[in-house]
Amino acid sequence: MLKYSIKRILLALITAFIILSLTFILVKLLPFVDSFGSKENVRHAYFLDQLAKGYVICSPVPLAGYGDCKAHFYIDGVHEYFYIRPVMDQYFTWLGNVFTRWDWGTSTSIELGSSAVEIITSRLPTSMMLNIISVVISVPVGIGLGILAGLKKNTWVDHLISTLVMVFISIPSFVVISFLMYLLCYENQLLPSIWPSPSASPKAKALAFVIPVMSLSFGSICGYTRFVRAELCEVMSSEYLLLARTKGLTKNQAITRHALKNAFVPILPSILAEFIGIFGGSMILEKLYGIPGIGDLYIRSINEKDYNVLMVDMAIFTTVGLLAGIVLDLSYGFIDPRIRMGEKK
Repeated sequence: MLKYSIKRILLALITAFIILSLTFILVKLLPFVDSFGSKENVRHAYFLDQLAKGYVICSPVPLAGYGDCKAHFYIDGVHEYFYIRPVMDQYFTWLGNVFTRWDWGTSTSIELGSSAVEIITSRLPTSMMLNIISVVISVPVGIGLGILAGLKKNTWVDHLISTLVMVFISIPSFVVISFLMYLLCYENQLLPSIWPSPSASPKAKALAFVIPVMSLSFGSICGYTRFVRAELCEVMSSEYLLLARTKGLTKNQAITRHALKNAFVPILPSILAEFIGIFGGSMILEKLYGIPGIGDLYIRSINEKDYNVLMVDMAIFTTVGLLAGIVLDLSYGFIDPRIRMGEKK
């Protein structure tokens, strides 16, 4: 198990390195976007920062071989011509800055001159809080409905739950949030129609969580309900459960001691993986409701061509996805001792 764990972690690190490297190279191949406008002092400070980090070249005279001049300043009688270095030169410089100084660059449009890492970390708690609440609600509700449907198999209760699950699991989250906003915000004005400002009252901030949490929870509840019901029905029809009944156990004893315990072996890893994946959030959800999270920031960084912020956001989503996969794989062996991944037969 230890050998398998080390192997999976190393493969995840290699995968993350390849994904981020390809992303950086492809992003840097895009045209440079000068979004500073008339802010010449901020523009000059940005290029000096890029020069110190090794991404651009500064010359007192025009240079050939580096493409078009990206910025020209005339300060204290000295010309400063800035050119962008070749992509691969930038790539190795970027690796050095990340691994030696944890410097992912600065924002070029969202928050001019601010560190991309600081922008992400300032928005990360909002996404974390939103998704933690949705997971805490969706897991017990989904498992409870799944157990109820499994124990009431082929009854009207099972048919009702299964029908509702099929309906809600087919509806995308952005459709759910649009409907909830129309019904609860615009028609009845019970909840705020947009995420409140930091200076809003505690009540307004608490009410703002209702619609996003409901939108995120619907899909998870339906997924858990369907998964738990399927596993429980399979266990309930197994031979060892019939053997337990013939030995004298009542139906409730057989269910609690054997059926639920064995049905949860494949269910618990998915719960652990979802707790690890709380950082992911919902990009469309955050964009529609104006939530200042990393999902909304990802879309903004693409639209505004803020490539440094995009790289940090991409690093978080990549890390979370790979970490969730590792936890999902390893948890099987820890939850059920009969399962030992990576062992030789």
